[in-house]
Amino acid sequence: MKSAIVLIADGSEEVEALSPVDYLRRAGVDVSLVAVGAASRTVTLSRKVSVNADITLEAYLSAASGSLPDAIVVPGGMPGTTNIAASRSAVALVEEMHKAGRLVCAICAAPAFVLSKTSALEGKSWAGYPGTEGNAGAFVSGYQADRPFIHDGNVITARGPGAAEEFSMEIVRTLCGESVFENVKKAALLR
Repeated sequence: MKSAIVLIADGSEEVEALSPVDYLRRAGVDVSLVAVGAASRTVTLSRKVSVNADITLEAYLSAASGSLPDAIVVPGGMPGTTNIAASRSAVALVEEMHKAGRLVCAICAAPAFVLSKTSALEGKSWAGYPGTEGNAGAFVSGYQADRPFIHDGNVITARGPGAAEEFSMEIVRTLCGESVFENVKKAALLR
C-alpha cells in the first residue's frame, strides 16, 4: 500500500490540506495528517476550521525510524506556510524526501516558502500562488504563472485553492496509476 503524509500547521489553507487527504484516501493510499509546530494534534486552519491531525511531526519522526512515505504534501495558506517553513524538522523532511526520490508536492505559497528552502525546485518548472514567486530566491526562474499545476520529475506544484482538485488527482495518478485515477475520478463525479 502506498503512503503519504500531509503537513498542516496553524493557518494552513483548508482546501489545499484536506483535498489531497480525501482523494488519496479514496484511492486507497495510507495518509497521515501531520501537525507541524503544534503542542497537540489540534490545528486551526486559515478559515478557523479546527482539525485533529493524526499525529504531531515530532511523534511522526520518532515513530518513522528512518522509513519514508511515498509522498509528502505541503499546503499553502497564511500563516500556515510560514509556520511550516519555520520548522527545521519539516524542511529537513521535505529535503530528505526529495533526495530519496519520493514524491514532493506543494501548493499555493508552499513552493516559494517551503520548497525553496530545499533542493526540490532545483532545475524544475513550478507553479505557485501569484506574487509568492519572489520568495523563491534562486528558484524564481522556474516559476510558471500560467499553469494550474506542474508535475516535473518527482515534484508536483500548484497555484492555489482553485487548483486543489487537479493537484490532488495528479498525486493520485502518480502514486496509484491511471486505472485507480480513473476510478476515483468516476466515483467522485469529476470531469
